[in-house]
Amino acid sequence: MARRSVSMLSRLLANPPSPFTALSRSITYMPRPGDGAPRTVTLIPGDGIGPLVTGAVEQVMEAMHAPVHFERYEVLGHMRKVPEEVIESVKRNKVCLKGGLATPVGGGVSSLNMQLRKELDIFASLVNCINVPGLVTRHENVDIVVIRENTEGEYSGLEHEVVPGVVESLKVITKFCSERIARYAFEYAYLNNRKKVTAVHKANIMKLADGLFLESCREVAKHYPGITYNEIIVDNCCMQLVAKPEQFDVMVTPNLYGNLVANTAAGIAGGTGVMPGGNVGAEHAIFEQGASAGNVGNDKIVEQKKANPVALLLSSAMMLRHLRFPTFADRLETAVKQVIQEGKYRTKDLGGDCTTQEVVDAVIAALE
Repeated sequence: MARRSVSMLSRLLANPPSPFTALSRSITYMPRPGDGAPRTVTLIPGDGIGPLVTGAVEQVMEAMHAPVHFERYEVLGHMRKVPEEVIESVKRNKVCLKGGLATPVGGGVSSLNMQLRKELDIFASLVNCINVPGLVTRHENVDIVVIRENTEGEYSGLEHEVVPGVVESLKVITKFCSERIARYAFEYAYLNNRKKVTAVHKANIMKLADGLFLESCREVAKHYPGITYNEIIVDNCCMQLVAKPEQFDVMVTPNLYGNLVANTAAGIAGGTGVMPGGNVGAEHAIFEQGASAGNVGNDKIVEQKKANPVALLLSSAMMLRHLRFPTFADRLETAVKQVIQEGKYRTKDLGGDCTTQEVVDAVIAALE
């Protein structure tokens, strides 16, 4: 008995068990009953490159057998309003995936994007601007989340001509919407283990409007003592983003500033073609390319079928997590990032010359 004990002890000393042996089993997502049921998602291909990149998502979802069914509607930017059946579809399905919708410049119809956000009260836009492994950029360690108020500010659409040659455009800021977006930003930071929230403003000039936004952010910040809160004027913010973007974590902004900051941060982190994003409200969510620059593309890209599908594929991964399909989201995200890192299949904006379909085929191959 003693000899057996000595022998066993000798083997243990020669091959000590790993301290991680007990943790070698994966930690899995535990669904609620019924969570595996397929979900219907409203699909709006949109204008320009929209049909190409949404088509890419459809192919990849089918290849990975994701439990998602798309309900397709044709909506184009020149329409006077979003068709009622589209609004009803999003209300019914709760989730929408869309390509870019072109908005006429300096005239024409009002933005259909704004119509969707206001009609569905989708008040928060989220863009995750992060360095993607394999893409060489000037700055490293960029991981910024821009959370933008989506329903008011300069985008309220309240403009009129006072007298010929004089136009008045109203910027509307309310305490309700400012507190709501601030709460969402701090809640996001808390749930995602983020350390800092920065409010972007121009309260040195717009003392009442942006002053109210800052006041609301400060009130909310008091309820999150574990998260650092600071403020930055928007012009200084742009300079700091270009010079030292790694200092930022979560940024909360009024409507217009958020659009500018998100596109700037996306360009710094690797380009708008790889940055995912989504828009969310209490009841509904719309997922699309994170940064608006280039989301419609141009005629040449459409004709050559060389649109970059990466941003919308990563946004689709965000959508899958939103739908409580985290394993599918992880598979998709891993496959997309693997293709980027390998560097063989890239569109022109990422230094390659591939078509959309070639990138899609590479992602599908990586999934397998």
